[in-house]
Amino acid sequence: MIKRDLKAVIESRMHLGKAIVVIGARQVGKSTLLKHITSLQQKPVLILNCDEPEIKETLTHANSAELRLLIGGNKIVLVDEAQRVQNIGITLKIIIDTMPDVQLLVTGSSALEIQNGINEPLTGRKFEYHLYPISTAELMATGGLLRVKQTLESRLIYGSYPDILNQQSQDLAKDLLMTIADSYLFKDLLSMESIRRPVLLQKILTALALQVGSEVKYNEIAQLVGSDNKTVEKYIDLLEKCCIVFRLEALSRNVRNELKKGKKIYFWDNGIRNAVIQNFAPVGMRQDMGALWENFFISERMKHNHYKARFAKSYFWRTTAMQEIDYIEELDGRFVAFEMKWNPKKAGSVIPKPFLQHYEVDQKHIITPDNYLDFLL
Repeated sequence: MIKRDLKAVIESRMHLGKAIVVIGARQVGKSTLLKHITSLQQKPVLILNCDEPEIKETLTHANSAELRLLIGGNKIVLVDEAQRVQNIGITLKIIIDTMPDVQLLVTGSSALEIQNGINEPLTGRKFEYHLYPISTAELMATGGLLRVKQTLESRLIYGSYPDILNQQSQDLAKDLLMTIADSYLFKDLLSMESIRRPVLLQKILTALALQVGSEVKYNEIAQLVGSDNKTVEKYIDLLEKCCIVFRLEALSRNVRNELKKGKKIYFWDNGIRNAVIQNFAPVGMRQDMGALWENFFISERMKHNHYKARFAKSYFWRTTAMQEIDYIEELDGRFVAFEMKWNPKKAGSVIPKPFLQHYEVDQKHIITPDNYLDFLL
């Protein structure tokens, strides 16, 4: 089992009188992580899988007396896939307020639904964490430097979902990825009333996958998929809240000619991106290695910052004269600039002078396969 960075954090928050909520896309290992943590506790555990109709029904309508009977003498309660239960936040609040000796652990696969269901009732009553596909640091901690280096090209193509990393066969990894993309990833999204056109959702996702590393314009995607700007923006917002993609806004501080409202959209996992466009060609045969490398490093860096509690703001930067910086972090008013280059022999790019002249740049880096680990561990 791959050791997750959140394990120690969650263990340190146990039995402090608050629920622990872990959010993330399906299949990233939320249930596995919390079940492993509970297996190490010397206390009785009750696991409630909300995919089961009887449990879902019970938690939807239970009062405090019924919840006491349900929980009995258990001191840890794991509520798995909590987004399935209507008004789950009220039920969790009752448990926290009436059974202070019970530690609640909660997983939710859709940030949108689980947050809407628990944020208000559990204000001040929860610790909330996001779990992502396996990070480079997690892989290093489990398999060592050799495994990290040996799996780089595979992770660029097949991504870093736990089940994928554990496969020895590329064909099986491909099949699993397609299953995740087709059957699991959108299960919660497609159950929402606001998603009325699943074919449109797939078209939008494909358009985003083909534009990784490029500026995204909603009006252009709308024309491409035969929809309107508001619908495209709504669907992308849902994809982001469900931990499938994330966006970078353009950095703009009134420097002449810089983009004011641009955005780029990346995938949290390269494998999902490649599954969407159904392209698993090896590294040596790809025409999109620049985009793959950019998506990989930025998503890994975002995971690194999240797990290390580095609250840096993330941007990209571009001018109308096509000067650009792939990725920028701002922390305490100062900036670190990153340019991604898959081929180290072509890594002589420099950060544009206008950016250096107008921003307090602490560091600037060209990220290649030779040095990327320096920024992810």
